[in-house]
Amino acid sequence: MPPFAPVLMESTRAIGYSLEAAIADLIDNSIAAKAGKVQLFFFPVDDAYVCILDDGFGMDDTQIDRAMQYGSMSPSEVRESSDLGRYGLGLKTASLSQCRVLTVISKQDNCIAGRQWNLDYVAKTGKWSLLILDEDELDSVPHISDLKKQDHGTLVVWQKLDRLMIGELDFEKSFGRKMDAVRSHLELVFHRYLTGEQGIKKLEIDFNGVKINAADPFLLKKSTQAMDTETLIVREKKILVKPYILPHISKLTDAEKEQLGGKEGIRKNQGFYVYRNKRLLIWGTWFRMMRQGDLSKLARIMVDIPNDLDDLWTLDIKKSHAIPPAEVRQNLQVVIDRIADKSKRTWTFRGKKETSDSVEHMWFRLKTPNQGVTYEINRDHPLVEQIVRAFPATKTKVETLLRYIEQNIPLNQLYVDLNNDEKIENDSGVKEADVKSTLEQLLSSMTSKIEKAEFLTQIEHTEPFCFFPEIIKQFMEENSK
Repeated sequence: MPPFAPVLMESTRAIGYSLEAAIADLIDNSIAAKAGKVQLFFFPVDDAYVCILDDGFGMDDTQIDRAMQYGSMSPSEVRESSDLGRYGLGLKTASLSQCRVLTVISKQDNCIAGRQWNLDYVAKTGKWSLLILDEDELDSVPHISDLKKQDHGTLVVWQKLDRLMIGELDFEKSFGRKMDAVRSHLELVFHRYLTGEQGIKKLEIDFNGVKINAADPFLLKKSTQAMDTETLIVREKKILVKPYILPHISKLTDAEKEQLGGKEGIRKNQGFYVYRNKRLLIWGTWFRMMRQGDLSKLARIMVDIPNDLDDLWTLDIKKSHAIPPAEVRQNLQVVIDRIADKSKRTWTFRGKKETSDSVEHMWFRLKTPNQGVTYEINRDHPLVEQIVRAFPATKTKVETLLRYIEQNIPLNQLYVDLNNDEKIENDSGVKEADVKSTLEQLLSSMTSKIEKAEFLTQIEHTEPFCFFPEIIKQFMEENSK
């Protein structure tokens, strides 16, 4: 016995779609239809509506009937690698979670087909009463003229936006705020499509006529890849894991901080970013394999999964929840341990001397016998050596000064400033002019070219001079003349 239509359709409205998740679900369909452009229109006054128009390959009568059918495709069916669907429910459940009238019109081979689910009409008839729209009814649908101008594509229209109006005193104002949240959501979820990443078709999304931009949560142009890409094989399918460390917050512009979610967002959004066919599903979680903390806030791990492992990840209908299977979790734990350590070092101290580090740092970070940590100024640093050499009588006083500096580092205040995401001006870096001036002073006290050459060779691997190889090269050339 088939399910009673009015009851099932009203019940599935409570699955829990947010407005932004519902619209993202419809854009998934556009991507599956090979669309290169999606236009989103919203009209918050009088007969309010939301429209989504794409230029995908469209549907004929048979295809649109199937698309409007509940459970039109089994989740176990093999899909194309570019198909972002899952249960064959998204178009209907996502749309009717927000409205009472769902209209879908599609154009293919110069033929236009239109269908409509009207929940009030279904309740009246007590049947699965899918309406077939005639020409006059099609012409009354918002933005039908935009679809007709295209060679092919699909138009989805939501009307009677009852769920969006509940509890709102000023619907127009609140609707505008909600659509701002939608814009931000789409910029993040589809950021790899918006940038046209290699291997996928670039997608343009217009928002009431304004093109939206990608919001890259990894800041790939500035971040460092903490480890090589890990490839996990599950059921002979590849899962790619790419760990990244964001730049220290003092290195970020205000626009970049905003892109990453603001002060709170940088901490809250640490963790795994799981992509299904390069569409972001879930982000800002460690899957309970470690806690979110200030010292791991710069760590973000990109995980790419194919669409034929959905059952292992227990992907839900809304495609907003997924859990990695045990065989994947074991491998991810190793990645977590490594990247969390790197993030901690980036966040707390970037002058640590590693055994494999060929750079001569200004500061050492050392473990004490009681397993505490101490920071010491490098006595072998060329600047320290030069001062002692120039003023040998003051060697004891210089040592005393360095020891007092080490013992009086304002660690508590530094911790507070770092965790408040304050920009620390000391961290802005040494300027090129300062490096030149310092080298001129140091070299002027040396009498022989051999001594100068040895010094310049030494500082090639010494902080901060090693960051200015062109300047060192220039002084070497001048000294060789």
